[in-house]
Amino acid sequence: MMKKEIQPYYSQSLQREMPVHIYGHAGKPILYIPCQDGRAWDFESFHMTDTLAPWIESGECVVWSVDTVDAETWSDAGGDPWWRIRRHEAWVRYLVWELAPFILSRSGPDGGLGSGRPTQGAGIMTFGCSLGGGHALNLYLRFPEVFDRCLALSGMYHASYFFGDYMDELVYQNSPADYMANMPPDHPFIEKYRQNRAVLCTGQGPWEEPWSSRAMDQRFRELGIPVWVDYWGWDVSHDWPWWHRQAAYFLPYLLNERTE
Repeated sequence: MMKKEIQPYYSQSLQREMPVHIYGHAGKPILYIPCQDGRAWDFESFHMTDTLAPWIESGECVVWSVDTVDAETWSDAGGDPWWRIRRHEAWVRYLVWELAPFILSRSGPDGGLGSGRPTQGAGIMTFGCSLGGGHALNLYLRFPEVFDRCLALSGMYHASYFFGDYMDELVYQNSPADYMANMPPDHPFIEKYRQNRAVLCTGQGPWEEPWSSRAMDQRFRELGIPVWVDYWGWDVSHDWPWWHRQAAYFLPYLLNERTE
């Protein structure tokens, strides 16, 4: 029987309630970020609970599913881009500086809630599909001391896809394709990425955008970062049935702590 909990949470960064849905009783904490404009209950309502049930029920992982604020940020194409990206950055602060320490405090004796900052080697996995996949990779790359695993399915990693020609320092900081293109080979994060583990997967069928994953793949190879970027077939569409299959396929690799 899968343990489920709905945790009330008020975010100071966002100044609003951000309830979290928690699935499981023990194991690797996974931060699940829903698809575009999604809510915390989407992990269950789109049946990802059924897909991950073997690992959740066995105590190998605990999933923390959160609300997005995409409707105010990435999705609001007609809104002021300066305000949109700052609202998004408030959501990032909520996840990294508020929720991550809380997750750690619930994930064993080494959790770092007391300091109010993420603990080194925290070991939280990010997971998302579509825009959620883009957010998952962005968090993993920006905060490798907090997030040491990532599963990004059908993600888009170029902020221009949502912000067009608008660019400022915060859009740049939330556009993995842009900041990774300019990351020097001696950046201290590089070695951390090599110690961590990430999977990017995309189909090549209807509604998929594999070019964004290919750009990230090329840059990871140039920097010597061993990210598993996998391209599924021309029949693989941008939709839940494939994400279920991909999640079940890649999760054992990400939960396996041994170095391959």
